[in-house]
Amino acid sequence: MAGWKILITDGLEESGQARLRLAGQVDDRNGMSGDELLAAIAGYDALIVRGRTKVTQAIIQAGSRLKVIGRAGVGVDNIDLPAAREGGVAVVNAPVSTTLAVAELALGLLFALAREVPRADAGMKQGQWLKKELSGIELNGKTLGVIGMGNIGAAVAQRALALGMNVVGFDALLSAEEIQRRSALPLTLEEVYARADFLTIHTPLLPETRHMLNEGAFSQMKPGVRIVCAARGSIIDEEALVQALQSGQVAGAALDVFAVEPPGATLLVTHPKVIATPHIGAQTSEAQERAAQDIADEVLAALQEKALRWRVA
Repeated sequence: MAGWKILITDGLEESGQARLRLAGQVDDRNGMSGDELLAAIAGYDALIVRGRTKVTQAIIQAGSRLKVIGRAGVGVDNIDLPAAREGGVAVVNAPVSTTLAVAELALGLLFALAREVPRADAGMKQGQWLKKELSGIELNGKTLGVIGMGNIGAAVAQRALALGMNVVGFDALLSAEEIQRRSALPLTLEEVYARADFLTIHTPLLPETRHMLNEGAFSQMKPGVRIVCAARGSIIDEEALVQALQSGQVAGAALDVFAVEPPGATLLVTHPKVIATPHIGAQTSEAQERAAQDIADEVLAALQEKALRWRVA
């Protein structure tokens, strides 16, 4: 045993913890606060988090032994990447572990929007028979715009084609040839807005994508567009989305993520044209197992100074 000390603050499946224990001491302190983490981090070589824990500059600077931060999932916007680079701390994630889970949820939300499934279920549970009021639309023949053609966006695009949808895509980091290879017709962002009957968002949260879907973007979209977001809440200007829903420019939205989580009973969450779920995109047993095993292997590789598959800083 190398004697490394590894801290887990947001939980990790046992299969991943078992791998880590072969190499050192593992402390699972699920739910610890930022202040508690700041006080404890100096004693650890590795830190593994999910999306809840905010790994700030102060925490990274206090980690005098810290060699690697692992994110058991995809998004790393809760980790101060510049501070990690400055401190020589590797940041790794598990970018493929949750692809299928998030893609399948996005497709489920597409169906739910098209057929108003939550409203139908709620009505039945209240003794209502809303058959005449629930006239949906079919996905077949509709155009799906995919914003962000990474692993998840590509998985959604491939499955949407099998449903008979026309798929168009935009990704600022990929060539037109690569977007086409990932099962979408490459278009500019403005062209995607203009053509899409449904939009699904799969970009990371970056300074340039924050409030990417704002009042101006909604005005460029086809009237009656339906929007799915299982990426990050702050990609959408939530106040502008409420206004677009009120005007009918956006016919409906299905959201798994919010600018503040949990958001509470906001105007957006309680809006009758919104389907809201509590950030469950990666919450499948299979995805959690893959994330735990992938991040355990990657963190151990970093500690052992081996080649890394998924280093982001």
